Amino acid sequence: MRFDKILVTGGAGYCGSVLVPRLLEMGCTVTVYDILYYGCDHLPKDHPNLTVVQGDIRDTAALAEAMAGHQAVVHLACISNDASFVLDEALSTSVNLDAFEPMVVAAKRAGIQRFVYASTSSVYGVSDEPDVTEDHPLVPLTLYNKYKGMCEPLLTKHTDEDFVGVIFRPATVCGYGPRQRLDVSVNILTNYAVNKNQIRVFGGSQLRPNLHIQDYVNLVTRLLEAEDHVIADQVFNCGYQNMSIMDIAQTVKQVVEREFPEKGEIAIATEPTDDIRSYHINSDKVKKVLGFEPTLSVEDAVVDLCRAFRDGKLPDSFDDDRYFNVRTMKNTGAR
Repeated sequence: MRFDKILVTGGAGYCGSVLVPRLLEMGCTVTVYDILYYGCDHLPKDHPNLTVVQGDIRDTAALAEAMAGHQAVVHLACISNDASFVLDEALSTSVNLDAFEPMVVAAKRAGIQRFVYASTSSVYGVSDEPDVTEDHPLVPLTLYNKYKGMCEPLLTKHTDEDFVGVIFRPATVCGYGPRQRLDVSVNILTNYAVNKNQIRVFGGSQLRPNLHIQDYVNLVTRLLEAEDHVIADQVFNCGYQNMSIMDIAQTVKQVVEREFPEKGEIAIATEPTDDIRSYHINSDKVKKVLGFEPTLSVEDAVVDLCRAFRDGKLPDSFDDDRYFNVRTMKNTGAR
């Protein structure tokens, strides 16, 4: 790895829980800076090269102190899905927007050489374009994806040859992680199929791009390893499959019936929805520029989740709040 001292904000979250062990395996020294709404017992805390700092990214002074001595920052921390904004608009504004530029400035002052920012492919909102590339207008439907898009130029505003920034817009992440989320589309449908023997589909025609969590992590490591001139101030879409919610449901049904034949047929029930988010992305640029192409499918993600359920890694999957961002933040009184 080109950078061997890396700080990951939000490193105890869903994607961080897979990324951090990977970076440690690659020989990196890693600091996780995280508010720890979901704890950190799922991280390899006994690893000699891992430091976990419980901190709020809005506390710029504490974050700057944690950044000292590092070479790269991977910024994952945020109030991390649209529904979370029903909690407290001020919380989400302060975390996802107001804290961002001060953090970038602090990183530059701390001598950070590379800043990798996880934006989102939902910045495109609803689009009928056949190819939603990185140049597509940002038409956010919620504050979450509006703020994600607004932060992108706040990074490039401060970059230079010594402080290189890169932005990626991942599709909806799916699959198993030690800090599991069961409130994103593929994972939701798999939980219902395995544990309720029925899949509930709200709408069904909406398109969603999907990205296996292992491919998400592979992309982050590639963005850390790439030469400066290749990725400086670049924006990259990354998704594997653009699928309708109904197509995802059909895939989940087939995999779960195969993995758990004793369950018999899994029914699909369709219900109306007012969630009209529908978008599909083109990921040709990341392949052309970085030679990066996701290799794991939605089916692979469902298989991984089925194995995790079978192995008892996801107990109380409907009742335990830790799998659901909004419920956890409500219970912790996040503000």
